Amino acid sequence: MTVTALEPAYDQLPMLGASQLRHAWEVFGEGDELGTLNRIGDDVVRDAVTLVRTGRRIRLDLPLTIPHPPLFGRAPMRHDVYELDRNTWDDRLDAFQLQGSTQWDGLRHIRAREFGFYGGWQGPPDSDPARLGIDRWADHGIIARGVLVDLSDGGRLDPFRTRAFTAVELAAAVEAQCGRLRRGDVLCLRFGWTDGYLAMGEAERIALTERDAERTTRQWAGLDGSEAMARYLWESGVAAIVADNPALEVAPGDAAVGDLHRRLIPCLGFAIGELFALGELAVACAELDRTDFLFTSLPLKVPGGVGSPGNAMAVF
Repeated sequence: MTVTALEPAYDQLPMLGASQLRHAWEVFGEGDELGTLNRIGDDVVRDAVTLVRTGRRIRLDLPLTIPHPPLFGRAPMRHDVYELDRNTWDDRLDAFQLQGSTQWDGLRHIRAREFGFYGGWQGPPDSDPARLGIDRWADHGIIARGVLVDLSDGGRLDPFRTRAFTAVELAAAVEAQCGRLRRGDVLCLRFGWTDGYLAMGEAERIALTERDAERTTRQWAGLDGSEAMARYLWESGVAAIVADNPALEVAPGDAAVGDLHRRLIPCLGFAIGELFALGELAVACAELDRTDFLFTSLPLKVPGGVGSPGNAMAVF
């Protein structure tokens, strides 16, 4: 793998105390709030725009009301449409969970225990709206070359059962399907979870939500939480990773292997997206015989926000 000369190799990054977790808190400068989105420079955006050849556009978000019932004990969103006067209507959202559907995990989402959030900020998030908010990502935008890597084995993988993909397997899939990753790419991983979920009836969705409400019983296919996986993703140069499952990493995780969220978000500053709708994208890639496209996402500008809906689109 080629490591960008702009950043140190993973094994050159310092450790967080005795945690055995490597961190990139000084790589992008003191006080950084973008993390790996720093890899999306003007040149990356300019080159990504050249991928637009047909103008075909594909939305990568689920409806804001899906999953329903909401996962992980979240409250369901309520949408009220009401009349302001005899000629004017308005609407509002209540119990709007910013991470309830297709969403970005911001840098306030996970902390590295006593070491703090990304950059060493101690928080807590509700006490300081000025640090690491999702609004920083909203200002920057996530506009880059998107690359689809399909791990669903042609739809034969059961995405609702535990299947941990290793760094070796991911690297092999990347090599086989798209050749190589470039600095600033948005890596889109399809396991088939959202496609399978959308095909379920109401009773199946309720049963799945109840099963996955508890950490001890939830199951889905995803990446393993190993240091090898963190190393691969860091050295690939990608700016963000999105997946069509609920958490990018496998469930249940293996404590002996490690927690990928902790390795990637507070330690390395990665932008992670979850519950993206990638089925239609996979069809388009097959029809056009390509795996790359212009990826666009503008997180909501919520000051101090922990996460945001994806607001994402692929353009061919």
